[in-house]
Amino acid sequence: MSGGVATIWRMTGYAYLLKCADGTFYAGSTRHLGDRVAQHQSGLGSAYTRRRLPVTLVWSQEFDRIDLAFAWEKRIQGWNHAKRQALIDGGLDAVSGWSARTRALRR
Repeated sequence: MSGGVATIWRMTGYAYLLKCADGTFYAGSTRHLGDRVAQHQSGLGSAYTRRRLPVTLVWSQEFDRIDLAFAWEKRIQGWNHAKRQALIDGGLDAVSGWSARTRALRR
């Protein structure tokens, strides 16, 4: 199949985290990582990052499909600061099972 929506969802995508000047993290996804980060840094990205310049790319992951990158963006947006930091420090493997480990440690 060529063209259309089906092709768009099969394009490579990136999930990413930016660290903002106030120490918070911003999660996003895009097909063009360098361009998107430049937009954020110049104040043309999201309203959230525009109010917290400068921003720095601290983590990114390439995915075979943009819908997978978008799904990771949404997943990361639900995480607390500590879990996002663990992702930055150790990648996806570092947060695999994070919730289960956290619950086990509380017992």
